[in-house]
Amino acid sequence: MEQEATQRSATNAAAPPDARLPVLHAVTSDDIILRTDFAERARRVMHAGGPRVAIHLRAARFTARYLYELACRLAALQNETGAWLIVNDRADLALAAGARGIQLTSRSMSPADARGCAPDIAVGASVHSIEDAADAVSAGARWIVAGHVFETESHPGEKGRGSEFIGQLARDHAVPLIAIGGVRPEHVNGLRAAGAYGVAVIRGVWHASDAGAAVIDYLSAHGAHGGQ
Repeated sequence: MEQEATQRSATNAAAPPDARLPVLHAVTSDDIILRTDFAERARRVMHAGGPRVAIHLRAARFTARYLYELACRLAALQNETGAWLIVNDRADLALAAGARGIQLTSRSMSPADARGCAPDIAVGASVHSIEDAADAVSAGARWIVAGHVFETESHPGEKGRGSEFIGQLARDHAVPLIAIGGVRPEHVNGLRAAGAYGVAVIRGVWHASDAGAAVIDYLSAHGAHGGQ
């Protein structure tokens, strides 16, 4: 029994503090999670990307129990593939499921508070302005997801902030910067040149006919700039 408990603990262990952050972040939504093929797509994403990809479990309309059970299934794939599971907003679910990361927003607890609740889990923050980024980094965010960079259906009628926004943040902060918002593979080289560490996408992966192939396209574009 004691050996089994030790094995479970090792399986659910969070990433060590020096683990390399993935360069491609595939962010979910309620509609994406509700798709009948979501589990298979998530499996393909994590197997295709391995340690270079993270799935962000982001949802608003589900119960904590449902999200916990889903997070546990994704955590099993995380441990099988080396990919990361990052839970948005819910530090409690991230800790309980054994996720490697927590992604916070302006409506979440602060990065410092999240680190207090889950000191062994990496914490990132989503930002939409220079001021947001400064606050997040000073509160201890290990990375920032910044956007939206280009026009996207997630923000209809709103102009993207452009790669100049990414460049400004990269000059101001030493933490890894993940660009989000309408990012396609052909944008990756320019964003990397502006200072982005990696990119986050929603439709570019989850709406692709082959999610695994889409992951390879993004990672190939990232590697072409001399990345991992």
